[in-house]
Amino acid sequence: MLKITTEQLKETPVFGIAGNFAEHLSQAGEDADFVNIKTEEKNAPKGIFPVYLPNYESFVGTFPLSHHKIKADFSAPLNLHLEPEMCVLFDVSYQDKQITALNPVAFAAFNDCSIRKPNAKKISEKKNWGAECTGIGQQWFEIDQFKLGGVLDNIHITSYIKRAGSLIQYGIDSPVTGYQYFYEKLLNWMLKTFNQQTDFGPLENLSLYTDALNQPTPIIVSLGATRYTEFGETGFLKPEDELGIFVYDSRLSNAAKIEDFFIAGKKSEEFLAGCALLQTVEDLTANV
Repeated sequence: MLKITTEQLKETPVFGIAGNFAEHLSQAGEDADFVNIKTEEKNAPKGIFPVYLPNYESFVGTFPLSHHKIKADFSAPLNLHLEPEMCVLFDVSYQDKQITALNPVAFAAFNDCSIRKPNAKKISEKKNWGAECTGIGQQWFEIDQFKLGGVLDNIHITSYIKRAGSLIQYGIDSPVTGYQYFYEKLLNWMLKTFNQQTDFGPLENLSLYTDALNQPTPIIVSLGATRYTEFGETGFLKPEDELGIFVYDSRLSNAAKIEDFFIAGKKSEEFLAGCALLQTVEDLTANV
């Protein structure tokens, strides 16, 4: 297991991939945002967006990551979605300011929590709205190889919420090999996208960011959210909801065991089958 401190996280840029699980964008009501984005293949991800850029002079320069909370302003109606994902820590190599290699080092659970904002100009506007608005697990597991035959072959993502005493499945239990682009195909696409993506539609010029940050290494990339259950598709988050995202080894656990673990109110470090990200939703205006 790899240990990454909060201070290290604060120095590490975070990016996300849009549209890497089938039907997620349509379920999230965001497919229209990408109608003019052309991809080489029909099922290809739509692009990469910034979530956090250390010391950058804009809203994405605010450190949003939290192990325990999601904070938002619920004083007006808010369509806030849990986004259960796996994130990967990459060691990045550069030559002449271009990324030449992305080496996957470790993985963890991630909540790319999103405010559904119609007509938002950029994806990043829905992702970083302040401190403790995004979730990241504390347990990082080293990647032996980013290809078939390695530890990731058996890793799944599942998610639940607890609301008023009831347990509700939020995202469909999905193997990470179910990502539309994964392993070598994903690495090749990411390399090209980081170097060539331009400022167009909801997407941004990524080379401008890597240049401004002096070619950062390492970086964290969340690989995309799973499909929602029927409840998750329209069941937006509320204050006091308890959230659970589990990135787990299917040889060591299953849905029944994970549900029992979450219902029992155990701590994330007690989850031995992978990485558990456990958060509570808080209203920023509750005590104002």
